[in-house]
Amino acid sequence: MSWVIWIGVALLGGCGALARFGLTLLVAGRLHPRLPLGTLAVNVSGAFLLGLLAGAVHDGDARLLLGVGLLGSYTTFSAWMLETQRLEEAGRRRSAVVNVVLSVFLGLGAVALGRTLGTYF
Repeated sequence: MSWVIWIGVALLGGCGALARFGLTLLVAGRLHPRLPLGTLAVNVSGAFLLGLLAGAVHDGDARLLLGVGLLGSYTTFSAWMLETQRLEEAGRRRSAVVNVVLSVFLGLGAVALGRTLGTYF
């Protein structure tokens, strides 16, 4: 792998992290939900975009740059797990379960939709 790819992954990773931060703040600033909807929005949109990428892009370098660099830093499994654990810890078991179920089913649906649409490009 070339040094250009390494630099590209690093730069796109920074962009993905900033996009995640911005969308999370936007959603959290507009809604005061009982669920971490900012993280849900990031992860579902990231699943859709990764599915779209998988369906549309067949070049290994482009998939690496966009999938690992941009979308890998955009989505956030660890924050989802921490937020779910915090809901449980706060005695909000129902919210924790809803967070898991929504995230898994919406994420799977989003990646499937993205991948299907990506095959048309």
